[in-house]
Amino acid sequence: MASSVMKVAAFTRFCGYTLKRAYSRTAALGQDVPRSVWNLGRLNHIAVAVPDMEKATSLYRDVLGATVSDKVPLPEHGVYTVFVELGNTKLELLHPLGEKSPIAGFLQKNKAGGMHHICIEVDNINAAITDLKAKNIRTLSAEPRIGAHGKPVMFLHPKDCDGVLVELEEA
Repeated sequence: MASSVMKVAAFTRFCGYTLKRAYSRTAALGQDVPRSVWNLGRLNHIAVAVPDMEKATSLYRDVLGATVSDKVPLPEHGVYTVFVELGNTKLELLHPLGEKSPIAGFLQKNKAGGMHHICIEVDNINAAITDLKAKNIRTLSAEPRIGAHGKPVMFLHPKDCDGVLVELEEA
């Protein structure tokens, strides 16, 4: 049988599903694998809910020597954020802003704070959302919103993602 260069898939586990990732290699003719219209990118940040923003900021800046951003209010998300720069990613410190803050509810259940979510970049957030909804992955809002980096974001339901709240951010 003749061989030619074609697309074959590598598989990545994401939110309990196996996603196809395409790349080229030599393979037998007649084996056609569809290419994904969106791609999962790098880990953008890990978000940590903190009961005391000043204390947490001081830990990373003064004790551990990290570069930290100023505290920024994001009223549309009900949080204050501080980003801690690391060599290969960031930490996002989250503190409640307003009475309807989702972080306030998280801190009521987790008094000492803790990991809140992970953020992964995607190259096409609308295509990713459409594809994931078709695979029965629930989102926490109907449409993407603008996140802390000024880019569209979407949160995926943790019950559909092995217990992890996943934020997708367009790269």
